[in-house]
Amino acid sequence: MANTVEEIKRPINEEMKLFEQKFYESMQSKVALLDKVTRFIVTTKGKQMRPMFVFLCAKLVGNVTEKTYRGASMIELIHTATLVHDDVVDESFKRRNFFSINALWKNKIAVLVGDYLLSKSVLLSTDHKDYDLLGVISRTIREMSEGELLQLEKARKLDITEDVYYEIIRQKTATLIAACCEIGVLSNSTDEVLAKKMQDFGTYTGMAFQIKDDLFDYLSSNVIGKPVGIDIKEKKMTLPLIHTLKIADEKQRKYYFDTIKRYNNNPKRVKELIEFVKSSGGLEYAITVMKDFQQKAKDILNEFPDSEARKSLHIMLDYVIERKF
Repeated sequence: MANTVEEIKRPINEEMKLFEQKFYESMQSKVALLDKVTRFIVTTKGKQMRPMFVFLCAKLVGNVTEKTYRGASMIELIHTATLVHDDVVDESFKRRNFFSINALWKNKIAVLVGDYLLSKSVLLSTDHKDYDLLGVISRTIREMSEGELLQLEKARKLDITEDVYYEIIRQKTATLIAACCEIGVLSNSTDEVLAKKMQDFGTYTGMAFQIKDDLFDYLSSNVIGKPVGIDIKEKKMTLPLIHTLKIADEKQRKYYFDTIKRYNNNPKRVKELIEFVKSSGGLEYAITVMKDFQQKAKDILNEFPDSEARKSLHIMLDYVIERKF
């Protein structure tokens, strides 16, 4: 796993090192408490896959510029802000095996820090008159919020179709990866057709990424540190479940809908539903759809001439669906 990430990073190693410094600078403020929290964020960072997409897409079509660094910082600021806010909403006290910000500093501070990071991403673009990037990140923030709210609304009604599911994951997850790829191109090119093409590449990649995440809910516990069936407990209708309920007979559908509605905290009923999804081919169906999205992304990549950046993006695409967490 670590080797794969190193391999992906190879063409952008120097850029990623410099990016860490620039990203930290982009978060700094005159408030001591804020600096304490942002220092903590930097020391507990994840794999930084999203900035990698920005730099690799910039290299795919040209060179990395100062605007590329700003674009990558904007993306990482938005991503970090949404994680901070998500932990508050989900009442989660751990993030990547570290305590979350709301666990250490309480909800009020966590919400305000998230707001601060979002404002910083907007200011980073306006201060440098990167209005094209501002357009991308404003749209991205709107879509991510809409996706989260659409999912919450559907979790209450449980009236989710496959098309609605695709719209939720496109907005919630794929839109940010699409923004990375679009910003990578816009940071050194004014070619809007090219930017749109790479936005599509990012959308397909993000869709495959989220379906893989949803499959983890049916696999053995603690692969990604999240127990099996957590989506069912939270009444989240994901692709394996939606497909299974669609092909089930009326009696089965009624029984399992009842499990999600009323018995979502009953371990026996949840386990029973997971087994039903597995035996009905729900996982195989989701894997087929995931691989289809991956192939669409690969087809776009293959339109570009061979390069180190293209090779890394291909490895990234395989990593997205083969990862174990």
